[in-house]
Amino acid sequence: MEKRDYYEVLGISRDASIDEIKSAYRKLAMKYHPDRNPGNPDAEEKFKEAAEAYDVLSDPDKRQRYDTYGHRGLSNSGTGFSGYTDINDIFSRFSDIFGGSIFDDFFGTSSRRRSHKRDMGERGSDLRVRLSLTLEEIANGVEKTLKVKKMGRCETCQGSGAKSNSGYATCPTCGGSGEIRQVSRSVFGQFVNISTCPNCGGYGQVIKEKCEICNGDGRVTVEETIQVSIPAGVEEGNYIPLRGKGNAGRRNGPSGDLIVVIEEKPHDIFTRQGDNILYPLTLSFPEAALGAEIEIPTIDGKEKIKINPGTQPGATLILRGKGIKRLNYDSRGDMIVLINVYIPTKLNAKEKELLKELSKSENITVKGKNKKNKDFFEKVKDTFFS
Repeated sequence: MEKRDYYEVLGISRDASIDEIKSAYRKLAMKYHPDRNPGNPDAEEKFKEAAEAYDVLSDPDKRQRYDTYGHRGLSNSGTGFSGYTDINDIFSRFSDIFGGSIFDDFFGTSSRRRSHKRDMGERGSDLRVRLSLTLEEIANGVEKTLKVKKMGRCETCQGSGAKSNSGYATCPTCGGSGEIRQVSRSVFGQFVNISTCPNCGGYGQVIKEKCEICNGDGRVTVEETIQVSIPAGVEEGNYIPLRGKGNAGRRNGPSGDLIVVIEEKPHDIFTRQGDNILYPLTLSFPEAALGAEIEIPTIDGKEKIKINPGTQPGATLILRGKGIKRLNYDSRGDMIVLINVYIPTKLNAKEKELLKELSKSENITVKGKNKKNKDFFEKVKDTFFS
């Protein structure tokens, strides 16, 4: 049975943050947990499926391979979830991932709630860069080096934002909770409004003395050189997420992602049509009538092709496997050579005389003119509009 898309399994978008991934998994784990669905094999399978999706998407390296190559990118990398067929194995595995017993929290054995900001810091924002590629680079894949300006961790304070040895103090405004509670009463009863503490920003702690380099932010502007592997067959608008390569988070929070958006540079002579490449070739009348051997460019270099005698305008020649490598596959598209015949606009007296003499020949006279025109336009239609 073919595996479902992991993002579809968790019901999240492809650019979902790690917090959104965790939240989606928690909901599914609660819904399909075996303790809530005793004796239901379908619920157990969905529970395992959600765990497998979370296992991949919560890991930056696995997620990047999956985003780039799909399930095939995980088949030979030791990833996947085939080793966890027992429910107890899953409990053990994800207890470590969440830094505690997630399932205890789900089912009431622990009611303790932690502030995400206090425990993990604040996640950094994502960055988006555009990368222009030539058709040759797209056809075969390429390694690119990017220089990215972003917010990086302040090495002076190690990302804490605090001056050396000054540390933190409990926020006097919220008392360390990171929240402000306001109680109001009305004719309908008592209402409690909970909001983020404006003094500490939800951390529950304030810096005693700020780092002089980053002014307490824990981050500074840096320029990083990043290598990105572009697989063959990408298209305009495709994107490659580089997990953890975006802006650093405050208070040593996890870094955001760098989203590399693909752009295609127009080619001087080739036109892309899916995984195929179109190349217009104009022949002289003698070459089309008598046949010829002509050297043409391809995406991988020069190649000679044979023009058969009597080749007509609108004819096509197909060079199998000379197109673009298909994304996530080993096969390639084709190169389609579109034939046109050059009609000279200027002739000298001798050339005119020769053509007049030639036009008297029975083999030169147009026969079935209307039918030939129809055949020609049908070929053009099939090539460009099919």
